[in-house]
Amino acid sequence: MISPPEALAVDRQILHVAVAQRLRTMIVEGDLAPGTRLNERVLCDQLQVSRTPLREAFKVLAGDGLITLLPNRGAEVVLLSRETIDYLFEMMGGLEAMSGELACERISEPELNEIRALHFEMLACHARRDLPNYYSLNRRIHDAINAAARNPILEETYRRINLRIQALRFRSNFDQDKWDMAVREHGAMLDALAARDGAALREILRKHLKNKRDALIAELDRQQDVA
Repeated sequence: MISPPEALAVDRQILHVAVAQRLRTMIVEGDLAPGTRLNERVLCDQLQVSRTPLREAFKVLAGDGLITLLPNRGAEVVLLSRETIDYLFEMMGGLEAMSGELACERISEPELNEIRALHFEMLACHARRDLPNYYSLNRRIHDAINAAARNPILEETYRRINLRIQALRFRSNFDQDKWDMAVREHGAMLDALAARDGAALREILRKHLKNKRDALIAELDRQQDVA
């Protein structure tokens, strides 16, 4: 049976969104490192897609600030300077802090219970040293706190900035001691949220992002020394 044109158009749209999500995960988890030139032929073979949805996915990721489109030369994963990393984490710390403070005022009990459930799943992943699934749950917790703030402008800005530093947040857990510290901070976040203590959660989240930045810079310095 031949699909109608409308169905084919929907299928193509869904495909490029799926490709963009797969590439986003590869960037976050380091399979596509900062500065990597994106080889269309290799990626088409790896993802089993044609160049059309791949190029559409490139446009999505370029809009998110994750890749740079190079005129007549394809695309490459964005490589952020130390200065830009500082600015992004400084901004994200403020957004997280505001989200936490507002969430303490506005979160519902079902939302709090969902965050608790995600937290316990995340702890299990940490115990197994399963960083990819840990990170996925971690991100859902932060997103849930942001959503509970019930401020659409804050949510939009948070999403846009957070997309640019997902790979950096993932890498900040490479050091076991710093990963363990981040888990303890998440426990404190949950306690403050349950107590509806906005001032405490604001400071915990601001410090959490500062520690993430410091862990990342230490990891970058270590890699540079090895190189």
